[in-house]
Amino acid sequence: MDSVVVKQKPVVTTNRAKRSKFYYIGRILTYAILLLGAIVFIFPFFWMISSSLMTLGETITRSLMPKVPQWVNYVDAWNQAKFSKYFFNSVLITLGTMAGLLITSILAGYAFGRIDFKGKDILFGLFLATMMIPESVTLIPNYLLIRGSIIPIPGGTWLNKYWSLTIPFIANAFSIFLLRQFFAQIPKELWDAARIDGADHLRFLIQVVLPISKAPIMTVLLFGFTGSWNAFQWPLLVTTNDTWRPIMVGLWSFVNEAGPQTHLLMAGAVISLIPILIIYFLTQKQFTQGIATTGLKG
Repeated sequence: MDSVVVKQKPVVTTNRAKRSKFYYIGRILTYAILLLGAIVFIFPFFWMISSSLMTLGETITRSLMPKVPQWVNYVDAWNQAKFSKYFFNSVLITLGTMAGLLITSILAGYAFGRIDFKGKDILFGLFLATMMIPESVTLIPNYLLIRGSIIPIPGGTWLNKYWSLTIPFIANAFSIFLLRQFFAQIPKELWDAARIDGADHLRFLIQVVLPISKAPIMTVLLFGFTGSWNAFQWPLLVTTNDTWRPIMVGLWSFVNEAGPQTHLLMAGAVISLIPILIIYFLTQKQFTQGIATTGLKG
């Protein structure tokens, strides 16, 4: 009797199974990279908070966690560095800088985005070119300008004065660029309707443009607040006493000839970080919208 040979069909891996395998591998790698990035970004904040609760000896031995949290470090940092005065100075400096930044950025951004005039593109290009200049290059010229060595300024010199900490920062090319990009996207029909009602550019800006521009304006405010609050090099250069020194210069007082008082330095850093975190969480939604809705039209 003839034997019947049954041929077994080879198992064929379908394209769907292959895609599913690569899909899960890709997801695992993606989450692993994101987790690694999160650890890299979060660890400095963890170390800062942990060090702020240590004794000086524990910071020297590079302990990861304090044995007994030293909450008194925050009180000592506030009192020893005159943080109440520096904090108040920083508030005044930041408010003045942000007010000036809003006025110049809104007016200049509207002019570049909505008004046609000769040389607009060339002038706007020059504004953008200033973003490529390193801050260290302009440090000495700005200092000489503030001191009154280049052109006469009211009062003779602005060293150790409020104006030296605010006036140089009330105009910012990036803020003007950000608002210009958003203003340029506003439909021309709104301007035509405003013109029919007899509105000029100033009225159109105040009554139409600004109410629908909250997101990019909050973005400008957030960047301006962060830059002014964290300023260290420039205030240290133009101030020689505590009259107008901001909070970041106050942190420098914890570095002395015997070495840095790391536990108090980190406690002061945590205190100085709190206002930035509060402002960011209050404006997070508008900040995200401002970044997402600008830069779409040249």
